[in-house]
Amino acid sequence: MNTLNIETIDWQKCNGLLPAIVQDASSGQVLMLAYMDLDALRQTMQTKKVTFYSRSRKTLWVKGETSGNKLVLIDIQLDCDNDSLLILAKAKGPACHLGTVSCFSNQIPVFGVLQQLETTIQQRKEQDDSNSYTVELLNAGINKIAQKLGEEAVETVVAALMEKNENLANEAADLLYHLLVILRARDMSIADVFAILAARAK
Repeated sequence: MNTLNIETIDWQKCNGLLPAIVQDASSGQVLMLAYMDLDALRQTMQTKKVTFYSRSRKTLWVKGETSGNKLVLIDIQLDCDNDSLLILAKAKGPACHLGTVSCFSNQIPVFGVLQQLETTIQQRKEQDDSNSYTVELLNAGINKIAQKLGEEAVETVVAALMEKNENLANEAADLLYHLLVILRARDMSIADVFAILAARAK
């Protein structure tokens, strides 16, 4: 986690309360907006449980303290004007009090779809549902998954040499799915791949 220097925050500009935008650290989806004072920020950093200041109750409140829908702190970033916060968190349940994933929209960002699919693959692995194709693949072992991944790669290449982009998109989707399965079989995540791509981009 980046080291946030509290001393650089311009508390006076916002009368001691900073808007705090909460974003899912994996999918990038914006979950909610709330406010933090200095005590809420310090408590969040110390406990890793995202804590806000309630303007109506005029007291601190730990997100999910009563509902169980907690936000686990991953990182905090300060904006360029030093007067608002971006909270990167892992959500333990819906962020919105209405029971939805986000207070703004339940539309998942493009790359968030990969994270959601990855979560589904992990759930299938843990539940061991015999009717699941994913479980069938995982139980077949790494060699079988690698074989299927190779087949999907070939089909993607063939589709790329054809004229219809729809076929290419479908085959590419199958390829990505099998790639996620083989990563999960090796106890890896798409985040491991993204980390390498990010390092290369630098």
